[in-house]
Amino acid sequence: MSHEQLHLENVTVCYRRVPAVHHVSAVVNCHALTALIGPNGAGKSTLLRAILGWHALTTGSIRIGATHSRKALPRLAYLPQRSEVDWDFPATVRMVVEQGRYPVIGPFKRFGEEDRALVDRALHELGLEGLEHRQIHQLSGGQQQRVFLARALAQGADIFLLDEPFTGLDVQAREELIHRLQQWKEQGRTVLAVVHDLDLCTRVFDQALLLKTHLIAAGRVEDVVTPAHVAEAFGHTMVPAGRFEECAEEPGKDVA
Repeated sequence: MSHEQLHLENVTVCYRRVPAVHHVSAVVNCHALTALIGPNGAGKSTLLRAILGWHALTTGSIRIGATHSRKALPRLAYLPQRSEVDWDFPATVRMVVEQGRYPVIGPFKRFGEEDRALVDRALHELGLEGLEHRQIHQLSGGQQQRVFLARALAQGADIFLLDEPFTGLDVQAREELIHRLQQWKEQGRTVLAVVHDLDLCTRVFDQALLLKTHLIAAGRVEDVVTPAHVAEAFGHTMVPAGRFEECAEEPGKDVA
């Protein structure tokens, strides 16, 4: 079993005995960009949270190489949907990025020199050095997204689970994020991201997992995003580039 692969084996997650994800088996290669796609209610967000160990599995297992994902948590960083963040909470950019160190140092240890250095490095890498004392609600959408990417970097993770990272971004911020993800791939980092735009998926990502609570297809993005698979998942055929979001259900309301 490769240490450079995320293995989903017969994964089922239930809410009140109703399966949100059921019997999903797939292999995700690390050091690559993988899109998690499917209609609302398909289980995309649920699957991300199951990888993090936030949902108990009814069946199956999730491993990174030979290691159970719960034992590999320091390697995993999560970026929530923008709608899940209280942007009015009185926190500065630096305070948010420092939160990335909390899972590592624990609740009873103080920040050390290494922790501060990692926070400084993350702020620098995401171009936030001049904004570190600004309140997060004062930032643009693209800047806010960079703050949470920096928080993930400060954690020291190399596998990033991003829940709808492109939602709500303008064109410039979207292109900046694409550039950032491609840099992460070149640096040997791994990204698994919920994506609602099929054109973006095929343009940016190497691999894809297509869900409709069960797995419809997984593998190279060109093998997954096909007319037959899209019709099976969404109930319609392929649409012209850039028009997927108009045909798909509204993003940001994936209850599973």
